[in-house]
Amino acid sequence: MQSSRLRGPTYHSSPSSHSSKQLVSRSMAARRLLCSLFLAAALFGVASAATRRHDWDIGYQFTSPDCVRKLAVTINGHTPGPTIRAVQGDTIVVAVKNSLLTENVAIHWHGIRQIGTPWADGTEGVTQCPILPGDTFTYTFVVDRPGTYMYHAHYGMQRSAGLNGMIVVEVPPGGQPEPFAYDKDHTVLLNDWWHKSTYEQAAGLASVPMVWVGEPQSLLINGRGRFVNCSSAPTTAASCNVSHPDCAPPVFAVVPGKTYRFRIASVTSLSALSFEIEGHEMTVVEADGHYVKPFVVKNLNIYSGETYSVLVTANQDPNRNYWLASNVVSRKPGTPTGTAILSYYGGRSSPRARPPTPPPAGPAWNDTAYRVRQSLATVAHPAHVVAPPVSSDRTILLLNTQNKIDGRIKWALNNVSFTLPHTPYLVAMKRGLLGAYDERPPPETYDHAGYDVYAVQKNPNATTSDGLYRLRFGSVVDVVLQNANMLGPNSSETHPWHLHGHDFWVLGYGAGRFDPAVHPATYNLKDPIMKNTVAVHPFGWTALRFRADNPGVWAFHCHIEAHFFMGMGVVFEEGVERVGELPPEIMGCGKTRGGH
Repeated sequence: MQSSRLRGPTYHSSPSSHSSKQLVSRSMAARRLLCSLFLAAALFGVASAATRRHDWDIGYQFTSPDCVRKLAVTINGHTPGPTIRAVQGDTIVVAVKNSLLTENVAIHWHGIRQIGTPWADGTEGVTQCPILPGDTFTYTFVVDRPGTYMYHAHYGMQRSAGLNGMIVVEVPPGGQPEPFAYDKDHTVLLNDWWHKSTYEQAAGLASVPMVWVGEPQSLLINGRGRFVNCSSAPTTAASCNVSHPDCAPPVFAVVPGKTYRFRIASVTSLSALSFEIEGHEMTVVEADGHYVKPFVVKNLNIYSGETYSVLVTANQDPNRNYWLASNVVSRKPGTPTGTAILSYYGGRSSPRARPPTPPPAGPAWNDTAYRVRQSLATVAHPAHVVAPPVSSDRTILLLNTQNKIDGRIKWALNNVSFTLPHTPYLVAMKRGLLGAYDERPPPETYDHAGYDVYAVQKNPNATTSDGLYRLRFGSVVDVVLQNANMLGPNSSETHPWHLHGHDFWVLGYGAGRFDPAVHPATYNLKDPIMKNTVAVHPFGWTALRFRADNPGVWAFHCHIEAHFFMGMGVVFEEGVERVGELPPEIMGCGKTRGGH
């Protein structure tokens, strides 16, 4: 394998911008990255790993994913982008050209832990400077574990503009077999869709008074849906074409008697969803790349940032079609059901014919108990339990509240609303750049004994900070996420929290106020599932545990796009001194301006 084929993150610009010093630095960065990738492949026992290269051009295109014409951020002219398919241990190389002209770009490889390549996590402000208009940035990383993952924009609110797609990592030949069998797989990417631009949405969130993004206009399956109110306004009617090929319903073909693995990912910006396949039971077997003790559901609750695999046997009447349906839960729905079609080979129905029944409406949107039961049922497969440490070295208790700062509505953890620095943490900390972020750590707890999570808080004012939590390398960390009432009475929402760079054990869920003197005794230490994204249910708490053993700086945040934009997140640092010399191509903003 030639080192020239394994370039580190690289910006391509005019030849005049490349001094000999920069060329030497890039060569060193490439060698460092090559060593990291070979080490990663060796660690995962994959001797014949392949390098899979992709060239992506990110640009705006007019598309009609729900039949309404709108500008979307696309990859090579398409949204969603291509599915990346690889085998465990493979090296993925994606050259990303930013052709947006007036916007920066960064892409996060959601669920990929970036062991040895923390600068490739794709989190603007945390691990890299964004890709500037006209530049090309090459992400290079190893996919270290089989499973179902995704990628999406991680700059501003760009994810909701269409820059997203799926990652499928297979078990290598001769690898440990999966604890289930199937004949073929289908990928299902779930999304919500607005007709307003992300600029309009972000401006509204930052306004006084706040203009909320509102409920999505449509729910998409594999980038396609149907806006049902084309005649609601003259401007919409003029741009809505229900016969446009961009919004033709996706068709999933099955052979009678065969069993299919449906790999399902939610990249929604706001909505929690209930997914079902009409008339067919689904057996849950994978969550976020980890095998699940199988259990059967009619409706799969899936939150933004989560991935699941379910097994479905094609055992129904083959002479009719069936709906695939997604419906909003946890929020009062203002969006019609998202639909696709399941069609049997050899049946009498045309593959694109509408099923003879109405689309399934899903469970009651406000049935929290039903969704908690499914969360509790998601535990590790008996043959694939990774035992968690029996105790932790540190506990961080985070109270999640809605607050006000200078009249603007924000979200806060322990009364601190998170802001991203102009200089990425990874660069600032590795280079010792003083003043790049607040050196004071955020608070690790709150008045858990006296706070009423069911009441509107008496003082909604909060502060902002870009401080972060520094973790001792190799230590075991517990994080308890406590949900509470919002600014309005009797209101609390589901928040899906995603941790970069790690998987964590989900130790438990509970209703009401978490008591650190009581509830840890109820933790599931026998067979907890490992995940990278987990839901915190309304007026409840969720406890997770992870080992701080991946050198780097990692974001931990609510995966609802507007909530992270409004401050619902924190950052962890661990072992940054163990990270090798950074590629200069990740710099060029904040205190490193002009540095690449």
